[in-house]
Amino acid sequence: MATSYDAIVIGGGHNGLVCAAYLARAGRRVLVVERREVIGGAAVSEEIFPGFTFSVFSYVVSLLRPEIIRELELPRHGLHILPLESTLTPLPNGDYLAQWNDQDQNRRELARHSSRDAEAVEEFGRLMHEMARAVKPVLGMVPPDPASLAPRDLASLARLARHFRSLGAGKFHALWKLLTMSAADYLDEWFETEVLKATKSASGIIGTLLGPRSPGTAYVLLHHYMGEIDGVFRAWGFAKGGNGSVSAAIAGAARAFGAEIRTNAPVARVPVENGRAVGVALESGEEIRAKLVVSGADPRQTFLELVGGEQLPADFVEAIRRFKFRGCSGKVNLALGELPNFTCLPGNGPHLRGAISISPSVDYLERAYDDAKYGEFSRRPYLDIVIPSMIDPAMAPPGKHVMSIFVQYAPYHVNGGWTDARREAFGDAVIDTLAEYAPNLKSAILHRQVITPADIERIVGLSEGNIFQGELTLQQMFFLRPVPAWANYKTPIRGLYQCGSGTHPGGGVMGAAGRLAAMTILRNRA
Repeated sequence: MATSYDAIVIGGGHNGLVCAAYLARAGRRVLVVERREVIGGAAVSEEIFPGFTFSVFSYVVSLLRPEIIRELELPRHGLHILPLESTLTPLPNGDYLAQWNDQDQNRRELARHSSRDAEAVEEFGRLMHEMARAVKPVLGMVPPDPASLAPRDLASLARLARHFRSLGAGKFHALWKLLTMSAADYLDEWFETEVLKATKSASGIIGTLLGPRSPGTAYVLLHHYMGEIDGVFRAWGFAKGGNGSVSAAIAGAARAFGAEIRTNAPVARVPVENGRAVGVALESGEEIRAKLVVSGADPRQTFLELVGGEQLPADFVEAIRRFKFRGCSGKVNLALGELPNFTCLPGNGPHLRGAISISPSVDYLERAYDDAKYGEFSRRPYLDIVIPSMIDPAMAPPGKHVMSIFVQYAPYHVNGGWTDARREAFGDAVIDTLAEYAPNLKSAILHRQVITPADIERIVGLSEGNIFQGELTLQQMFFLRPVPAWANYKTPIRGLYQCGSGTHPGGGVMGAAGRLAAMTILRNRA
């Protein structure tokens, strides 16, 4: 084998880069190997059409842990997050619901629809803030194994029990409801305005093959509610230069600490000798030795493809085979010759500098899910839209714009499989749906890129195109992610660790899994 390292990190996604940065900061000699020509995994910025730069896959920043920004000094390496000012939900009748960052403006807007909801939204916001704070410590801890008698696991469980006990009965009961209810049922207890409930419940279905009335989606709503920018909960933002600039800043920090990053270096397998990972074998035939290997790939890729089931305990392999991915999200990226003109709010304005949500009712979202449930893409899908060039004009030529459309549902296991024709039909359904609210859209489109879960799997390497490296459902979270007894970033192979979002605390451009994996490695090998 060639040059030896202290650690090799497989995958230059943001979690892999975070892990590498922390290991390098601790003085370890680290190599990151990335299969693509660009780093970032799903958090990349690419010039897909001349002059138009897109955050091709992931597109907003809300969950990136503030301790990572601080400890890796990411602003020094170019990270600049711009706030999204609003969420606009157009309605078929020409009306709309707008949610603004300004509290008074938001209250006045909600009062147009319901004075009761205008009062309730502040109390709801306070509760979600408290629930996010209640869950925050869990995001920053290595999941203990509740079946273990190891002192470290017992101590973690005791800390967790004390934490939840300190919440008091009222907050604990509220948190339990959030963990178990559907987003729609939970929001029904708070609000009466259908479009408000729909737009909020949409946060509970992102990345899951579940509908807003499916139990467990209320927690996914909370997961997306925990965004922090400068320590402020529920602050969503856009990275200047696109989401690739987040990955570039983390990579800059890693390199500053001495890490080496190689692109165009796909890994074929992880060689195992006497039950221990000893490095990586690249598809080129090159083999690189290391004291330990950290995989940022998802659990299926890591264990069933790179390591191989024959190296692992049979019950572990079976658990990994049962781990659910079920990718269901697509993306449509548009280059526009002019801004979309929404019937409900014509012309340019602050509503175009925030998010635009096509989620007019809970029934609308549930019907979109019905299509996916039976193996079809949604004919009238849920759309989450941003126009990055309104916030960062450098992303498009002068007078032109880029539009990012996140779409659900587009099931990986679509009937008949994803063909070129199905991809284009899916793209047409997205454009047709949005054009009902912005009639000039079709004539404004200069170029379009349609991405299905099959494309995400092929390009980025995420199994079944799942943006969270595995569904964020209760049976796949905390000490169960990815499998019981192995949620602590270790694996049955000595010297092999995991650091991707297939581990706790899950997906989003968060970086927490990478940081926690590095902390675990450094603690174990101090």
